Amino acid sequence: MSVLVSLVVMLGMLVIVPVGLRLLETPGAPPAPGLSALRRLWPLPASLGAVALWLPRGGTAVALAACYALATFVPALHAPLRLMRTRSLAPAEIAALTALVTPAVAGVSLVAERGGHTLLGFGPPVLRLTVAHFHFAGFAAALVAGLVCRAVDGRAGRFAALSVPLGTLLVLTGFFTGDRTELAGAVVLTAGMWTVSLLTWRDIRTRGGTRGVRALLAVSACVLPVTMALALSWALGEATGLPHPTLTWMAATHGLGNALGFALCSVLAWRRLKETPA
Repeated sequence: MSVLVSLVVMLGMLVIVPVGLRLLETPGAPPAPGLSALRRLWPLPASLGAVALWLPRGGTAVALAACYALATFVPALHAPLRLMRTRSLAPAEIAALTALVTPAVAGVSLVAERGGHTLLGFGPPVLRLTVAHFHFAGFAAALVAGLVCRAVDGRAGRFAALSVPLGTLLVLTGFFTGDRTELAGAVVLTAGMWTVSLLTWRDIRTRGGTRGVRALLAVSACVLPVTMALALSWALGEATGLPHPTLTWMAATHGLGNALGFALCSVLAWRRLKETPA
């Protein structure tokens, strides 16, 4: 499982975050200077973070992970600046702000995990999964839900955009208060991601773009119901004691499916859509 999780995290570091940062640019506004510079420099800290994943725990791994963590703080610091500039707490903006902040959670968790330390009571195995989750269930999910909300005006789009920050907050709270709160967060996230899937298939996929873009959107829409059902079954099992998949099985199915089928296909499709003149 450790090798698979490391490969998934590398995808998040090297591809999902830099492509996603471009997609987070405010529509109709000039690119934010800090984020524009960060995107150009991102391959360096991301590569250092990726190397840290494969080194033995210790000082060298921590130093490389810290370089990556420092880079993730830049989008997080940009979040309040964006809020002051837009003065908006519309659902799509809340999702965008969530996406800007979540990589920093992954970065801090990576530093603690590479040092073999606990963080808020959680040991290295849980922290390694946290690094993966906040690249995908945090950053990628919030990013795509916000983009879907902007593209599809209506209650369903707004619910999808709000589901990620709310669900993520509930899951995080559940770490400290109990499995039932974590289950509530999983329910909210699952409902929101199923909504993203429906809107992607019904509305966004049919609006044009090349055959390749439509195929990428179709894959992301079809993968989400399966991967999120797995997440819900795991959370339900943890909360109730019912049989549920192991963490290794979840990494190989839910984790890999979300990383490749949802996150990668989605950001590549949305990048092409943004680059295609209306």
